[in-house]
Amino acid sequence: MFSTKWLWRTAGSAALLSTLLCAFGFGYAVNQILYPEPAPTAIPGEAALQPAVKKEEAWEVKNQIRIVAIGDSLTAGTGDLAGKGYVGHVKEKLEQKLGKPVFVYNNFAIPGFRTYDLLKDWDAKQDITKSLGEADLVLMTIGGNDLFEGGTGIFGETGEGFNPQAAADRIPEAAKRLGQIMERTSKAAPNARILYVGLYHPFLDLDPEKAGAPVVQRWNAAAFEAASRYPNITVVPTYDLFELNLNKYLYTDHFHPNAAGYERIAGRIVDILG
Repeated sequence: MFSTKWLWRTAGSAALLSTLLCAFGFGYAVNQILYPEPAPTAIPGEAALQPAVKKEEAWEVKNQIRIVAIGDSLTAGTGDLAGKGYVGHVKEKLEQKLGKPVFVYNNFAIPGFRTYDLLKDWDAKQDITKSLGEADLVLMTIGGNDLFEGGTGIFGETGEGFNPQAAADRIPEAAKRLGQIMERTSKAAPNARILYVGLYHPFLDLDPEKAGAPVVQRWNAAAFEAASRYPNITVVPTYDLFELNLNKYLYTDHFHPNAAGYERIAGRIVDILG
């Protein structure tokens, strides 16, 4: 009789425990459906143990910095007798600031290039896209020859004074090509910082009424508008660097910067890079 009672008590306890477990499980399942936990953002495994590297911090964790340059004579360094140009000065200043090697991986700039020359050259050289894809920093100047034709055809019929309309007439088509160049560059170098160096007014001392200033600013505004479409492109203003000290920072050709002018541009670039 004693064993029968013990058996029924054991079975009853087991049934009660089973019922409680089922009720708890049902309640937990309902809670997960109504109030689901957010999915983990990290990928399970070893990588999940490492904190994500923010985009702005990626620059700091690199062992070295690779620079690729494209554009015209300013990027080539014409006017700097030491041959550095702003690209070389940026290299040196970044090495000092970051305390790590900085290399000019490739400089594809060619003096005299206009926007359509750059696009044509890019189509002919597959290594431009490849090099840009391996760059950490892309430096670029283009457009000065589109507007000023190296100084040809911008003066009045008498050869005296400055004719801003000749430069203004070239802006619409050249700005469209600049947009194409920026689009290509951003796609080719999605992980790089891309800096487009804006234009200054090299003939300001021949333009006492500053009639050409709005023309140059129109170009720079078009560059800002085009660059704003791409998160990795920044425009570097240079107009103010030359405005009050034009002769001090221009080369003898009255068009390109001299060594001191290029160093000022490089200083502005490094400041923007932070």
